[in-house]
Amino acid sequence: MKTLGTVWLLLLTVSAAEDNEFYTLEDFARIEKIDVHTHVWTDRDTFVEQAKKDNFRMLNIAVDLSKGQAFVEQQFAYCRDQKRRYPKAFEMATAFSIADWDNPNFVENTIAWLDRCFDQGAIAVKVWKNVGMVFRDKNGELVMVDDPRLDPIFDHLTQKGIPLIGHLGEPKNCWLPLEEMTVNNDRDYFGEHPEYHMYRHPELPSYEEQVAARDRMLAKHPDLIFMGAHMGSLEWNVDELAKRLDRFPNMSVDLAARMGQVFYQTIHDREKVRDFFIKYQDRILYATDKSDTGEDDPDALQKEIHDRWLQDWRFFVTDDPMTSERVSGNFIGLRLPKAVVDKIFRQNAESWLGMFAI
Repeated sequence: MKTLGTVWLLLLTVSAAEDNEFYTLEDFARIEKIDVHTHVWTDRDTFVEQAKKDNFRMLNIAVDLSKGQAFVEQQFAYCRDQKRRYPKAFEMATAFSIADWDNPNFVENTIAWLDRCFDQGAIAVKVWKNVGMVFRDKNGELVMVDDPRLDPIFDHLTQKGIPLIGHLGEPKNCWLPLEEMTVNNDRDYFGEHPEYHMYRHPELPSYEEQVAARDRMLAKHPDLIFMGAHMGSLEWNVDELAKRLDRFPNMSVDLAARMGQVFYQTIHDREKVRDFFIKYQDRILYATDKSDTGEDDPDALQKEIHDRWLQDWRFFVTDDPMTSERVSGNFIGLRLPKAVVDKIFRQNAESWLGMFAI
């Protein structure tokens, strides 16, 4: 017969085991974390000051926003400046403009530019959604990411072991009318950016064609280290994303600006979502897509960054009932084991992107 003391000892043992297996909300500032998708294109310190408080380090990414090579170079200059002043807080990813696509020396010039960036510390390269959705060559044809002319660039990255970050296509919601979109953040974004709302542009490639072009590119370059930004544009269904991760072993994904879709799926089938994160714990990198261009009020921006990081941490480490402005409806946090959280929030950034390697 168990004594009262024995029962208490068993309860304390169970409680200690649970404490050892799971983080809590209170662990947030104590645990080292990495956000692999930020854009800090300013010389002010607003972003990094908040990151230090919340124990985050960042990948600062330049992007080809269809504004030409000079604009990309300006962004990368900001990345270099932040890295120079805060070497323990930032790593850098560069980009290349395709505005000079019809120049016979486009490939040669692009590779030369990227090599200069690598010499200055860039650890990855981003290709943006203007490939496949915006840019047209001199014949008026859209350039897709599986275009053979891009192959030498991707081969060069493969040979150097440099990861490619791909924002290719958009959320599946992009091809739906605003009122049929599943999450509020997509509805807000495409309402503000009708030029990227593909429902309004039926003459452009479909969602399926965008994803297929990306998949064909990966099939051509099986040894390319690839991080699919924004959940690889497969944010709407963890089963579909799992199929790509199974098919392409050198593919990982970040969660930037797609946690709303994760919340949405959690509302409908929490266990499926939780099982996905546990099964593919080595392939998922935490990210937000938060940015600072020096224009927003610094106090408001820091609060926005902190609130986003803390809400996402709560979702992954607790089983609290939650709500979010990104979705309509209540959901329950996933309460993932510490080992899984450590991979998503730090270790995968180190292993897939080589971040902060000594």
